Amino acid sequence: MGMLVQKGAGTATLRTLSILLSLLVPAPATRSPDCGGILTPSGLSYFAEVSKPHAERVLRQDLMAPAAPETFLGSPKPSRNQINSVSVAELSLSLVPHAGLRLSIDADLSISPTPSTTTVTRLSILADLHVEMNPEGNLELVTSACRPTLEGSQSIEEIASKSSDSDLDKEINIDKICLEVSKLLLLPNERLISLSAQFPITPSCQLQYLPLAVPMFSEQGITISLQTIFQVAGMAIPLPVSPMPFSMPEPASSSPSHLILAFSEHFYASLFFALEMSGTFNMTLLSPLTTATLAEHIPQDVAAGLLLSVTDTRMMVTAAGAEDVELSLAASNVGPVPAALLEQLFLPTIREEVPAQLNAVLSEGVFLPHIFSFTYTNFNVTIHRDYVLVSCNLKFQEQPGGTPHPPVLAGAGATGVGSPITTQEHCFPLGTGQVPVTSS
Repeated sequence: MGMLVQKGAGTATLRTLSILLSLLVPAPATRSPDCGGILTPSGLSYFAEVSKPHAERVLRQDLMAPAAPETFLGSPKPSRNQINSVSVAELSLSLVPHAGLRLSIDADLSISPTPSTTTVTRLSILADLHVEMNPEGNLELVTSACRPTLEGSQSIEEIASKSSDSDLDKEINIDKICLEVSKLLLLPNERLISLSAQFPITPSCQLQYLPLAVPMFSEQGITISLQTIFQVAGMAIPLPVSPMPFSMPEPASSSPSHLILAFSEHFYASLFFALEMSGTFNMTLLSPLTTATLAEHIPQDVAAGLLLSVTDTRMMVTAAGAEDVELSLAASNVGPVPAALLEQLFLPTIREEVPAQLNAVLSEGVFLPHIFSFTYTNFNVTIHRDYVLVSCNLKFQEQPGGTPHPPVLAGAGATGVGSPITTQEHCFPLGTGQVPVTSS
């Protein structure tokens, strides 16, 4: 009858060996995107809106505390002009195609030249910003130009150069304002760094989204291309080369969504390849035969209908059912086995167990590219021929204490408040693997 195979032992050895051999193969030198995103003008306006209270807090802290270090005021000495309050009347961000962003801030300063007198002065800040990539590969928001003004069209430089009895005009530190103008937004550089954080898929498999270049600025929004790196046991694995280069599709000019994410079919193929390499899909099917081991390995090619939905910042992947299962006998110690008998014995089990295993593995979902303190709402998932589009709105969630940190894996049951979930079905190949089959 031949040699019996200990349940799971041979497959575990082969799987471990295949992982070790794959890790020894150097990753391809070429870098190509497999996903990306577009922050639309609506999304940029929302970011400016939620930055307004933060800018007001920073200006109050700096302008109303002249004796504290690191302030906008040039002299720590008490001034005759006491700033009583700071109110940001307007904060806006606009796109400058092929260049970057333009930041505009109007703040009203309530000033008391004397204890019995109060006047209001308008501080306006106009700055041009662009994005650079530092040597570590992280994106940074950098100030290209900055022009602060007080009351009308005169710049602070022009006011300070003239004789004036106003201590405020002379004490505003224009260099300090322009040097730290980006901090008036919601910590953009810390949030850009969090985009490249590692996110868990399973305990042994992680993914990381890496920007390949600085974003492109156009009238349609800010477009960024990303490459996904998958890690198994803490080491990056080489992925199959995409047969076709992926580029972000052009968004609809009238899209009301804040953000549009796009994922190529190669992204999903790489995801399942990484999970397969980590041994996540390994399973043992028990044969109803009790006389001997029927077969050592039965290769499958399995196509499953996947239901895609979004919860918070995670894409939920659910297998609707295994289809087009092909069984062939790789080895047998009981002689030839008719294909009809294989299907009769194992096909119902495989059709039931493969989707169940997939759903168990991906029960926590797959993290989408995102920055900390922002979650996604009003989702819409659209399946195209070669890619998946996720359009959504942003929702700012301020962290206690305001300390920036990358997001951590949350429970799968959490969901954004008032966030409708749109589900789409699509068939993706789950890859080719070997399912060990032993007798009961």
